[in-house]
Amino acid sequence: MAQMLHCTVNGTLVERMVEDDTTLLTFLREELGLTGTKEGCGEGDCGACTVLVDDTSVNSCLFLALLAEGRSITTIEGIEQDGELSDIQQAFIDHGAIQCGFCSPGMIVSVSHLLNQNPEPSEEEIRRGMSGNLCRCTGYQQMVEAVQEVAAHRKTEKQSEKAILI
Repeated sequence: MAQMLHCTVNGTLVERMVEDDTTLLTFLREELGLTGTKEGCGEGDCGACTVLVDDTSVNSCLFLALLAEGRSITTIEGIEQDGELSDIQQAFIDHGAIQCGFCSPGMIVSVSHLLNQNPEPSEEEIRRGMSGNLCRCTGYQQMVEAVQEVAAHRKTEKQSEKAILI
């Protein structure tokens, strides 16, 4: 049975009829055309489908779309800033942390969540924050280095902003 879903996706209000058994992944890809979110395993193990729901990281392949009623969803398409790659996306490119690219959207969304929760994570915290995302192409080290660079750059920017205000 279909029900009306009202939610915000990447800052845009969305209203659509959705079947009870439709996953958020299917809704995003098939109803909204947001194909950056990938289906890897379909069982919540690989993290390729990671999105943020009210700033909480979820596997969209397991999350029913109707559970997003009234909530805010951020996909990889919402991570970019004003049509430009986010600092996380650019750092992944700069560090060679993207090879085939299939896991990258989920990984970048997970890293975005991590840095929002913990702006200065240790290497161990970065690895733990990415642990729900599997990558078959890299050894993860380039990803860790990319996150460390972003965290350090953001810290420097924040310190510069404080100095200007003083």
